[in-house]
Amino acid sequence: MSYAVKELFLTLQGEGAQAGRAAVFCRFAGCNLWSGREEDRADAVCRFCDTDFVGADAGKFADADDLARAIAALWPKGKPGRPYVIFTGGEPLLQLDEALTSAMHVLGFEVGVETNGTQSRPPGINWLCVSPKAGAPLLLTEGDELKLIYPQDGAEPELYTGMAFRNFFLQAMDGPRQTENIRAAAAYCQENPLWRFSLQMHKVVGLR
Repeated sequence: MSYAVKELFLTLQGEGAQAGRAAVFCRFAGCNLWSGREEDRADAVCRFCDTDFVGADAGKFADADDLARAIAALWPKGKPGRPYVIFTGGEPLLQLDEALTSAMHVLGFEVGVETNGTQSRPPGINWLCVSPKAGAPLLLTEGDELKLIYPQDGAEPELYTGMAFRNFFLQAMDGPRQTENIRAAAAYCQENPLWRFSLQMHKVVGLR
């Protein structure tokens, strides 16, 4: 299988339980909930995405080993700490497969995934973060982390509290009402201690 990749870069994870951890981000091109083009946003299932995932700007990789080597080349050499890659998108599970997770493990990497939860998961994922979207069927109902963008009509936190996730995060929706959304998310977490408040740290400090 070949892979179309929008971006490959080393940064710090900015959200959720792994916030602050160094990671290579592999952003796949394409998503099943929005084309990524502004002219299609009003009719998309997910209308609030703030990520550019259109086009294979970082390249099209012929096979899993080819992409795994490109990812490993970005990791600091000879330093303590287990290498970590996060597959994201768009929707990474449209492309991520067992061949690629296995290739990453051979190179010593821990594999994280950030997904909308509408696709099945391949074996070999070490950290699964699911971010449900209102109006989209949720196939993945267990994992390491559920990260809910808040507020979403039709995706209220109460719908997910019984699911088998180790961590539950509420993250304020970006956009013109961000300040109001931050206050609402923080208030909800205070009143519902299952949920933890998540900020996009990378935006605060100016990282990719």
